[in-house]
Amino acid sequence: EDDDSPCLSELVHSFLEDDHDAAEQTSYNSDSDRVDSNLDFTDSLEIIIKSTSLNNTDSYRNLLMAHVLRAMEMLSFFKTDKAIFRRKVMAYLREVGHNAAICKTKWSSSGGLTAGNYEFIDVVQSAARTGQNRYLIDLDFASEFEIARPTTEYSRLLQHLPRVFVGRNEELKMIVKVMSDSVKRSLKSKELTLPPWRKNRYMQNKWFGSYRRTTNQIPASSSSLTPSAVHRVNIVQCRHVGFDVTVNGRLFVRTR
Repeated sequence: EDDDSPCLSELVHSFLEDDHDAAEQTSYNSDSDRVDSNLDFTDSLEIIIKSTSLNNTDSYRNLLMAHVLRAMEMLSFFKTDKAIFRRKVMAYLREVGHNAAICKTKWSSSGGLTAGNYEFIDVVQSAARTGQNRYLIDLDFASEFEIARPTTEYSRLLQHLPRVFVGRNEELKMIVKVMSDSVKRSLKSKELTLPPWRKNRYMQNKWFGSYRRTTNQIPASSSSLTPSAVHRVNIVQCRHVGFDVTVNGRLFVRTR
């Protein structure tokens, strides 16, 4: 046995520690373009598989996944409009008792970071021991990592990504970092340029940038929006992920 070969837990710990150190050297929170070149294909694949299997041991997450898949099947008619489809799924989750909302991230161009925005669903679960747990839901997760002319190794990684992601921040952060590193290596091996929207910082901002949370079932950009169609909206603005207690049934979020 090779004593110089680190175990998975050591790889993951080192991986996330490097990300934390890189973030402290910049003005961004977990958005560094630095990727860990020490991870080879086998390490990357192992982290992705392990992250997925860890998700499967969470009973609430499994229930939530079942409800998400049921909603997607029932509401498949709306798939042609991703924004509407996402909101329909969010509304269904609320109907069956989950504290679900649409999370909208948006960021400006700065220091080499291209401006962008993104939407996904999140669910906040009240827990006796941990206070509150936050679950992120992406209905078309794997497609966010599809690239032109992928290497065979990258294609194998992509096949192991969940099409629909339902899980905690920690698992998602590991997967995004692994895939960002793999995208860069795949494109480099094909002598292709890394597009701005494939950089690690850009990808991190999709799920971990500043966001606002809304339960509105109608997209703000919808041209068919009328006063009679407007649903009551519950929006919370925040800079960092961190939830305080629920007061009078409403979610309050730390802003500082």
